[in-house]
Parts: sequence; structure tokens; C-alpha cells
Amino acid sequence: MTMAVVLALAGGTYAMRLAGPLLRGRITISPRWERLMSIAAITLLGAFVVTSAVAEGGGFAGWARLAGVAVGGVLAWRRAPFVVVVLAAAVTTAGLRFLELAA
Repeated sequence: MTMAVVLALAGGTYAMRLAGPLLRGRITISPRWERLMSIAAITLLGAFVVTSAVAEGGGFAGWARLAGVAVGGVLAWRRAPFVVVVLAAAVTTAGLRFLELAA
């Protein structure tokens, strides 16, 4: 049963990925739809980041994590190197938890 589900999901994923190159020349999408799909991808990614930052195990993850994500987001927006973004976010979260300023 489990192997059949894995194979079905693998086949579906492969078919979806194959559909892009095969249908690219046959279907024309208006520039407005292309722009909307681009915005939708950014919106979904943002929603994933916010959900991961705010919730953990069905409850609030704490202000320390939210502050760390905010620091990382600001640094990423200011185009800081990736290592700096990750380290600053981790240090902020760990520092706030250590000082017990934000649980």
C-alpha cells in the first residue's frame, strides 16, 4: 500500500514537471497571468515563512523566534550575505531566549 502511494506520487510529480516543457510552446499565457502567477509564488512563500515563524505544534512559537525571523528578513531585504542573515537571526533568537526577554 505505501509503495503504491509513493509510486503514484512520483508518477504525478514527474508528469507535472514534464508538462511544463511539453506544453510551453502550445499554450500562450497573457502577460497579466504571468505576472499574477509570479506574485502568487511570492505570496505562497511569504505565507510559508510567516506560518513557520509564528506557529509551532499548534501554538505560538514565541517572540524570540519571531524577532529572529524579523532580523533575518530585514538583513535579507538589505541584501546582506546569506551567512550573515542566518547567523544574525540565530543569534537574535538564541540571545532573547537566553536572556528570557522573549520566550
